[in-house]
Amino acid sequence: MTLSVEVQRTVRQWAPTRADIATWAGTALGRKAAGRELGVRVVGPAESRRLNARYRGRDKPTNVLSFPAAVLPVGPEHPLGDLVICPMVLRTEAREQRKTLRAHWAHLVVHGTLHLVGYDHEDPADADRMERREIAVLRRLGFPNPYRSS
Repeated sequence: MTLSVEVQRTVRQWAPTRADIATWAGTALGRKAAGRELGVRVVGPAESRRLNARYRGRDKPTNVLSFPAAVLPVGPEHPLGDLVICPMVLRTEAREQRKTLRAHWAHLVVHGTLHLVGYDHEDPADADRMERREIAVLRRLGFPNPYRSS
């Protein structure tokens, strides 16, 4: 059993394939991916801004939002949660950070997925732990360290 990913697009900007997203998220999860379901919604800046304001109190579009699933009885497959990704924000950030769009997408899918399983970056020790995990996962996937200046 592997990670099941459903992608819903509301905008036409470039986004990676469902298979790529599943590979990136599955690698971030490791053995925890088996039997899990991940929803990914690819949205425009207006929806990203609305959700970011409502759930994080920040009135601006953002790159990725993570919504962990409610704890449900365990069956053959069980939900992990949802990622909401704004490709227009990702494209701007990739250009500013001199990263490929694909590498930045991979990073944000990994980052958002780790949030779904309890990683965060609210304090320096947690941020360091999360960044180390992201760097290791991305290296395994063939991407450079996203925190290293170009």
